[in-house]
Order: sequence, then structure tokens, then C-alpha cells
Amino acid sequence: MIPWLGPQDPFPALRHALREPNGLLAAGADLSPERLIAAYARGIFPWYSEGEPILWWNPDPRMVLFPAELKVSRSLGKTLCKQRYEIRTDSQFLAVMQGCAAPRDQHGGTWISHAMIEAYCRLHEQGFAHSVETWVDGELAGGLYGIALGRMFYGESMFSRRNDASKIAFVHLAKQLQRWGFAMIDCQMKTAHLASFGAREISRDEFSQRLTNLATQPGVNGPWTFDHDLIE
Repeated sequence: MIPWLGPQDPFPALRHALREPNGLLAAGADLSPERLIAAYARGIFPWYSEGEPILWWNPDPRMVLFPAELKVSRSLGKTLCKQRYEIRTDSQFLAVMQGCAAPRDQHGGTWISHAMIEAYCRLHEQGFAHSVETWVDGELAGGLYGIALGRMFYGESMFSRRNDASKIAFVHLAKQLQRWGFAMIDCQMKTAHLASFGAREISRDEFSQRLTNLATQPGVNGPWTFDHDLIE
């Protein structure tokens, strides 16, 4: 059993998260900016389908990328060097979330509901949520969005309308975050796609210890602007 959170109820201790499904911690509460920031500060994130109650997660182990360990494949490296794209940040946050929410298979499902889009747009307005966008021929070709607290970045979702568009955005993000002193990117769950960039799993305890240090450091105020010399 997991607790049902009322509007003022705090999150339970992380040790109470279920093993199956991995990391399910609590249900209920709301998606207010205050609740979301309190969640991310402890490594908790919401993930649920439309029509379900809000579900809160803190999996163990946790998939993360240390920006200094970023790996770029030879083929992607060639694409990056061609510079036939433009990277923009925080210019079309809503459009990026809508791109991430678009159905990707015949089932048409998505966990990025209208309520989630509204909630994260509020965080974007407050300078906590950011988008990294790949533009090709004047059109949004792909990108990603996530949350920044202190020197910690929490990746949420990405999408592509052209080959490698989200990968290009992710590489630029990782390189810029390393330059700014962000030491860890939360990738939440293990996937082969993220592992190909050098992401790996660490324990909940290690994640929490690193997070406590990083999230309390001075942040980088938004809207973000990336350096132009990141890709060489």
C-alpha cells in the first residue's frame, strides 16, 4: 500500500517506495509549483496516465548521466559537426511539451496530460523548467525539456521530427551543463537509448546524496542561453 496525499501532506520517506512497481512512493496531492519543486528537491517525480490519480515515483536504482561521461557516436558526431541546424533554448517551451506528448505508436497513449503541460508551463514561467530545441530550416525539428534546481538537471522527455533532432539537443544540453557546473542529469529510468550516451544506474542512496549537494547550489537563471562554441 502507498499513502494518499492530501494538499498539505508531506511526501513519505523514500525508503517506503515500493520495489514493485519500482519506486512507486505515493498518490494524490496536486501539480502546483510548490509541490513539484518539493518533489524534485528529493528526487521524486510524477508519472501517471490521463484519468489516473497523480502517482509519485523514486526508483532504485536510478538512471543518470554525469555530463563529463557523455558519449557521442561517430555518426552523431558527424551530424553535429555539419551544423545544419540551430539550437534554441526556452523559445518554444509549450511546443516542445506538445511534441513530447504527441502519440508515438498506434496505441496513441501518452503520460504527458493537459494537466502536466499546464503545470510544467507554470514552472517554465518561474524559471525552473527549460526546453532545448533543435531547429532545421526554420522549423522545430525536435528537442527536450526538464527541470533545473541549483546545479541539478532532471530530464523529462524528448521528441524528434527529423533524424537525430532530439539527440542533437541532448548533446548540447549535456555539454552546456558541464560548463555551468551541473554534475548530474537525472534520466529516471534505464533505457538503451540513454545508455548509449553514457548514462548509467546508481543506487537511490547515492543519487540522494549527490542531489542534496547539487540542488542546493546557486542555479543558472532563466531563460537559458547556450554558448555558441560547445560543439567542436
